[in-house]
Amino acid sequence: MRAADIRRTLQREFVRTLRRPFVEAVREYDMVQAGDKIAVCISGGKDSMLLALLLQDLQHTVDFELVFLAMDPGYAPAGRAQLEANARQLELPLEIFETDVLRIAGNHASEHPCFLCAKMRRGHLYTEARKRGCNKIALGHHYDDAIETVLMGLIYGGQVQAMLPRVKAKNYPGMELIRPLYLTREKNVQAWADFCGLTFLPCDCPAKALEHDTQRARVKALIASLAAENPQIEANILNAVKNVDTAKLIGWRDENGKHSFLDWLEK
Repeated sequence: MRAADIRRTLQREFVRTLRRPFVEAVREYDMVQAGDKIAVCISGGKDSMLLALLLQDLQHTVDFELVFLAMDPGYAPAGRAQLEANARQLELPLEIFETDVLRIAGNHASEHPCFLCAKMRRGHLYTEARKRGCNKIALGHHYDDAIETVLMGLIYGGQVQAMLPRVKAKNYPGMELIRPLYLTREKNVQAWADFCGLTFLPCDCPAKALEHDTQRARVKALIASLAAENPQIEANILNAVKNVDTAKLIGWRDENGKHSFLDWLEK
C-alpha cells in the first residue's frame, strides 16, 4: 500500500479507533501548542510509526514543527534495514543516530535490562532532540501501556503511580515528554498495521528471549483475563489514578518528603 493510501486510512477506516482518540488525548492534556518543535521518537514498532503519521496530520490544524528521530541502539543489520524500509514506505524523513545501548544494558543488567535500557534510551533521545532545537519528544506509549504501568507499580513496586501523558524533563531544562497515543488501544493499532499490510521491527532488546516471563507480560495477561469477565476492568485501572481520594491514603510522598494520614489526625 502506498504512503498516501496508508495516511487516508486514518481519515476513513480508522478515524474512530485511531485518529479520534489521538486528537482527544492531545486536546485533553494540552500536548501540542503552536510554535512547538517536536521530535517524534521512532523505535521501529507500529506504535511510533503510527504516531508519526498522526502528528503529521495534526500539522494541518496546528502550526508546529516535527523531527523524526530514530536511535539505533545496536540493531542487527536486518533490523536496521527494516526500520529504514518502513520509513521509506511511509515517506518519513527519518534521522537515525547510533548508540550501544543494547550492549551496555545487556552487560550491566543482564537479568533485568529493561529499566537501564529505557533510561539510557530516554537520555539519548532528549540529547539528540535538543541538538535539533526541539522542545518536546513524543513517545508511542498507548492506553494499554498506561494501565499495565499502574498495575505493575502496585503489584511489583508497592506504590500507586501512573504513566503520565506529559512529563517535564528533570535533567533537560525546557524539554518535555508527551504521549499522544495515551487514549489509543493497542489492538486498534495492530488492526491498522494488519489492514495496511505493514510489518514492523520486533523488539531487539536483551530481554526478548524472556518475553513471556517479564513482569509486563504477566500483567498484560492478568488484565486480559480480568477484562474477559468484566470489560470495565481496564477503564477502572486507569480511573483509579485519576480519582485518588487523598483522605483515604495511609501515606504519600511529594517534593516536601513523605507524609502520613496521622499528620492529619494530629491537627
